[in-house]
Amino acid sequence: MKLRGLGPLAEKMGIELLELSAERAVARMPVEGNTQPLGVLHGGAHVVIGESLGSFAANVWAHPTHVAVGIEVNASHSRSASSGYVTAVCTALVLGKTLTTHEIVISDEQDRRLSTVRITNFLRPVDQLRS
Repeated sequence: MKLRGLGPLAEKMGIELLELSAERAVARMPVEGNTQPLGVLHGGAHVVIGESLGSFAANVWAHPTHVAVGIEVNASHSRSASSGYVTAVCTALVLGKTLTTHEIVISDEQDRRLSTVRITNFLRPVDQLRS
């Protein structure tokens, strides 16, 4: 069982990991190919890059004895993007023994905030996972 990595969804969406630590992670994603019918970045795409980046960072914190599993995610969208790339910057809010919380700010190429995503991950012992 593969427990870590970008994963097929992030790869299909063109998410590129630029920086990764438990405390801070950065990724970018193209708008093209991830839009809704009106031609702007889909709200779900904001959540995918945010949740993916927060989970990546939580897994850095959890490794090697635990794996992070998302238990709550929310997003507030404040602006749209219709072209170029968006950048997600993930910052740890809580790095605990059993839970992590990360805030992810997604911005456009003009550094305007598009959305804010927050994810909480439960840190589960690897030896308790089913094969």
